[in-house]
Amino acid sequence: MRKLILFLVMTFFMSSCGEECYNAPLPVIFEFVDDNGNNLITNGTLNPFSVMDENQVGVALTKTDDGKVILENVGIFNGTKNYTFYSPVRVFQFSIESSEYKGGCNGYQINKLTFTGIAIDVTDQKGYYQIVLK
Repeated sequence: MRKLILFLVMTFFMSSCGEECYNAPLPVIFEFVDDNGNNLITNGTLNPFSVMDENQVGVALTKTDDGKVILENVGIFNGTKNYTFYSPVRVFQFSIESSEYKGGCNGYQINKLTFTGIAIDVTDQKGYYQIVLK
């Protein structure tokens, strides 16, 4: 009986070593502000807003407690995909360039975000993009 239990335990440990892993791309987070640094989501200026991909499919968005927006499930592809942001204040386009993750796990990584539009200033703020809409 003891040998059987030891065999089952060893089999479990050996089979769990080869499990697949997945690296999701880092989240894309936007903060929208005006020229004075006022958050346009928390003050209600930007509502309603949405993001559509190049196939006119809506992107799931999550608002954070501090007035930022997380774009859900973007960057899970190989290549470049175009998006459009819609709001009463401004409409602008951006693209996300992604590639397969080159490491021990499967997955994707976002290589580049490119913004286009009139009167838009974007700065990378270590973990999120601050977008000044004028």
